[in-house]
Amino acid sequence: MAKNRGNIGGVPGGMKGGMGGMMRQIQKMQEDMQSAQEQLAHETVETTVGGGAVKVVITGHQRVQSVTINPASIDTTDAEWVTDLQDLIVLAVNQAIEQSQTMAAQKMEGITGGLGDIPGLSGLLGG
Repeated sequence: MAKNRGNIGGVPGGMKGGMGGMMRQIQKMQEDMQSAQEQLAHETVETTVGGGAVKVVITGHQRVQSVTINPASIDTTDAEWVTDLQDLIVLAVNQAIEQSQTMAAQKMEGITGGLGDIPGLSGLLGG
């Protein structure tokens, strides 16, 4: 009977070569994720609510860049105008955050292909 030297699971060279290739892939994925994170700092999403009354611009890192209020859209004769404006700002910021998170998740999904969902692997990928 011949010895099966270093041929585990049908991979010539055994697990060593296979693990090295996997580690290179993981390292490449980490580099790609780092690059994507840097890009997200500069990419923005814009949300407008209340028929254009409030506009929020936010980065892929969920940092608010600007809040714009269109005074023509706010009825200051209404006693509740301040409350309405506050509600619109909260709504716009929350929508912008959700859109930013979706943008970031899609960018990361394109790199990891869903590998971050595998238990124990997300830590290796920097997640």
